[in-house]
Amino acid sequence: MGAIAEQLAGFAVGLEHQDVPERVRERAKLHLIDALGCGVAAVGLDAVPATSRIVAEQGGKEEASLLGCAARVPAAQAALANGVRCHGLDFDDTHEAGICHSSVVVAPAVLAIGEAIGASGEEVLCAYLAGSEVALRIAVAAADRLYERGFHPTSVCGSFGAAAAAARLLGLDALTAANALGVVGSFASGLFEYLSDGSATKPLHAGWAAQAGVQAARLAAAGATGPATVIEGRFGLLAAHAGDADGAGERAEAIAAGLGERWEFEGLAIKLYPACHFAHASTWAAGALAEEHGLAPDEIERVVVRVPPEGAQLVLEPLADKRRPRTPYDAKFSLPFMAAHRIVRGSAGLAAFTQESIADPQVLELAARVEAEPLREEERTASRFCGGATLIAHDGRRYDRFLAAPPGSPAMPVAREEVIGKFLDNAALAMDADEARELADRLERIDEAASLEPIAAALRGAGERVRA
Repeated sequence: MGAIAEQLAGFAVGLEHQDVPERVRERAKLHLIDALGCGVAAVGLDAVPATSRIVAEQGGKEEASLLGCAARVPAAQAALANGVRCHGLDFDDTHEAGICHSSVVVAPAVLAIGEAIGASGEEVLCAYLAGSEVALRIAVAAADRLYERGFHPTSVCGSFGAAAAAARLLGLDALTAANALGVVGSFASGLFEYLSDGSATKPLHAGWAAQAGVQAARLAAAGATGPATVIEGRFGLLAAHAGDADGAGERAEAIAAGLGERWEFEGLAIKLYPACHFAHASTWAAGALAEEHGLAPDEIERVVVRVPPEGAQLVLEPLADKRRPRTPYDAKFSLPFMAAHRIVRGSAGLAAFTQESIADPQVLELAARVEAEPLREEERTASRFCGGATLIAHDGRRYDRFLAAPPGSPAMPVAREEVIGKFLDNAALAMDADEARELADRLERIDEAASLEPIAAALRGAGERVRA
């Protein structure tokens, strides 16, 4: 069978468009649309602008477009800046089992390389699917251990997906593509320490991984070599990042099992709130209960939320800090804030995560009454993003709801029209309605496009109305 990297590389460079089930291809277009919509919204809101500004100032070979910028820059730099933009609002898709935001890593990488080499839309879509599958399979095997050790699966695992996708677009053979994966393993990084003070470091993880994949593939094409055992080896990913030397063999074997037959890509969930996915189900539950039972915020004595343990460390701990987020980005990882905002203001959309919103006294007053408890025994087999809430009124009334998965997840999927609607709402922050609709239509037909230029031109122009 060969080393795991060799199997993944062979899959990525050998995948043919017609080998992908139609349902997977169509879903891939929607996730690509969703990721780019998040990036366009970040342009419109001027979120995480520093990377794009620095990349534009540095200049270089004009290969690929920057979101919201007339400049074209080296492909790796475009992948970096656009990955940061697409993940900047934390509104992009997440894989439930792998806890990985694969699209905001792989999509910027394939768009950058695809534009640089003049690839067709079909080639880009196939590379996006191949790279996403590589990233997600590694994430599923490693995510639990990565979280325990403070590593972010999006950047650690996403870098492998970006390298596989870039290798495919560059026309590398399987051996050279495996070298790209071996090289990118040394670039795999990303720490959760941003949670300690609400720093907006997390978006950099997506951009860094996208850039790493592009650079690794180009290095391999130029003759650089990397260890074929980069995943399962004694000092490979599973041992070094996941601390799993003893179980690496079993976990590694599962990564490549059924490639091309079973698609982890279908485990991706669309986000309907621009915040950490672990907070979604409980926020939905709390908001729905308050609405259905006509509970005003001042009638609520306590809100008790529950999420899986791996989510609690991100959105509930330490509870005192989570009740009063320090920055808008910090609020995206605060279940007390999100649940309270949803109850008090009726929503938890992009407008909830501003400096003004996180200082809202009514929201903070209710957030101070949010408590946490573990999942109940019968709830522990639900999806990783499950959650529940109990609303306790001052007069003793109690209302409880549990969601086995949040809306947008594979268990509670949203229709195509809802994904397109989300894109149009996001794009409206940086484009007029006709431009947004045209871009959505082009992305839905990306596999018919001879080149990416019309799409790239629209992405470069995003924000012109805002800047005018």
